[in-house]
Amino acid sequence: MRIQVRRTGGFAGIERHAEVDTSDRPDASAWHALAEQAVAAGRSTPPVGVPDGFTYQLTVDGKTVYCADPRLTDEQRKLISRVLKEGA
Repeated sequence: MRIQVRRTGGFAGIERHAEVDTSDRPDASAWHALAEQAVAAGRSTPPVGVPDGFTYQLTVDGKTVYCADPRLTDEQRKLISRVLKEGA
């Protein structure tokens, strides 16, 4: 599974992008479950965010959804944090 996160917005307006390929990871099943929950709660169009907040584009195996601060689900927040931390 290929998981991509693109973060835009924020105070400085700096875009950040990272991705993780779970195919060779021993914890792949945990990543899959988290990604499925995060995508299920996403929107098909970018939501209106708050001033200086972040907007996220999540793409999992070619399916793209959008979400924004401060209305992230726990699963979205966790997935975004993990991908931005561990991804390339």
